[in-house]
Amino acid sequence: AAMEDPDLVKGAAKDFPGGIVVAVDAKGGMVATRGWAETTEVSVADMAKRFEDAGVAALLFTDVGRDGMMKGCNIDATVDLARATDIPVIASGGVRGIADIHALNVHARDGIEGVICGRAIYDGSLDLGAALAVAEK
Repeated sequence: AAMEDPDLVKGAAKDFPGGIVVAVDAKGGMVATRGWAETTEVSVADMAKRFEDAGVAALLFTDVGRDGMMKGCNIDATVDLARATDIPVIASGGVRGIADIHALNVHARDGIEGVICGRAIYDGSLDLGAALAVAEK
């Protein structure tokens, strides 16, 4: 919706201040849409900048080439996005263990606000308690 109907998202952000998160799925640094089946010619940073004044709570950034693969989170791309916008960024896609949490935590001041850890928790390669302890620091 953010890519195809940005006015809808901006309106929702206005109606629900702090309650809207914009998902930014990426392939090779470009926004992916329609269940990751299509890749646009819009960079993730350009997409994020479209919503800086809209009042969205955060950007949920997923490097789709890593999602569910446990290859490690794309730290560089996530941090680059966080530095390119004033909207907080939630990392997603590929977290494999506590090292990813540590690496993202170092960049909290750059705008990394959180991380989604799905498969790594389910598979037991990431202890949720340990991850939360790192995040709280």
